[in-house]
Amino acid sequence: MSIYLKGEKVVLRDIRPEDIDLIYMWKYEADDREHLNWNGPYKPLDPLTKEEHRALPRYQESLALVGSDAPRTELILEIDGQLRGSVGRYWVSEETNWCEIGIVIYDSCYWSNGYGSEAFQMWIDYLFTHMDTVRLGIGTWSGNERMIKLAARCGMREEARVRKARIVRGEYYDAIKMGMLKEEWEALRQNS
Repeated sequence: MSIYLKGEKVVLRDIRPEDIDLIYMWKYEADDREHLNWNGPYKPLDPLTKEEHRALPRYQESLALVGSDAPRTELILEIDGQLRGSVGRYWVSEETNWCEIGIVIYDSCYWSNGYGSEAFQMWIDYLFTHMDTVRLGIGTWSGNERMIKLAARCGMREEARVRKARIVRGEYYDAIKMGMLKEEWEALRQNS
């Protein structure tokens, strides 16, 4: 089964081989790489050639899932038919069914126009519907106000703040953990 989720403004879909070079362009070659200032790990990217980037296990794993019924670890975010970002997840603890999730919109022209809110909500809905997970969360830094507001809009609440635990561009910030339980997501869906 291929994944193709269409919202009002965005599409979330399975990765394709040709997407990998576009992602490389956004990370290493684009004039607009503002997204790197907000997306973890908050340090310069390791230099990679296109070939090294194509061979990253994350892409090979995502491509291997296409056509299967397995829940995805990453989907491409399209706006106006073009790759503009991605959503992803990783296990914090498989034993306790706890995932952290994220979103990146590479093209800053599409920030603050509702694209991220729609895509992130679609990702949350997809994961709670297709995975046996009891919670989803995010980890970010206190200076990333857009991500904190986005997570709150989608129903997450702050669960932890570790003071001065992140260094971003030479300054200390708090580490922020936000999350949502499956039953909270279900209640939100019933009320909307």
